[in-house]
Amino acid sequence: MDNLKVEILKEVPENIDLNFKVIVIGDVNVGKTSLTNMAISNVFIAATPTIDIKSFDFIIKLDEKIIKLQILDTAGQEAYRSLITRYYKGAGLAMIVYSIDSKETFNNIPSWIRDVREHSSPDIKLFLIGNKADLEEEREIEFNDAKNFAKENGFDYVKETSAKNGLNAKEVFIQAAKILYMQYNKYKNIEGNDNKKEIPKKIEINKQPKRNNGGCC
Repeated sequence: MDNLKVEILKEVPENIDLNFKVIVIGDVNVGKTSLTNMAISNVFIAATPTIDIKSFDFIIKLDEKIIKLQILDTAGQEAYRSLITRYYKGAGLAMIVYSIDSKETFNNIPSWIRDVREHSSPDIKLFLIGNKADLEEEREIEFNDAKNFAKENGFDYVKETSAKNGLNAKEVFIQAAKILYMQYNKYKNIEGNDNKKEIPKKIEINKQPKRNNGGCC
């Protein structure tokens, strides 16, 4: 996977080879929207809490394939939890974000895992992302503890990021594209695969969820 040639594209080309859906979830104020904005635009935006959901596009070229990640940034407030579960369907990857300066956001991860397991494909990939790594002096969660938790709970990838200074912001979405691309190729190359329904689906471009102008820092 590390041998793949990577190029992030600034503009959406006419022809997209593969479309994958990534859903970004986690408690309110962990920085989901700011992290996604930094990955896409290299700009830190201290956003206000997201209401319902917001959609972003991350375009990347892996080898000769142009891949579009439809990134769905979700609300973290408890009032919206039941509403956003409908967006889990068809997601190839769920990125659960906590804040390294908040033990509460880390302790709430199991409830987000339950939501993912209940409402998405059993084949969905899981990322654990510790955001706000720039707040080292206020750290409440050690990275080794996060890595151990990720291993015990079947996560495919764990990383710390900073939406403020850009640490690993692009990297986590590049890794998401790589993992989904490799998974796609794995299923595509299996003849007579009985689990074809679990292959990450192409997104119906005209059926994307309605955009919302809200955000979450």
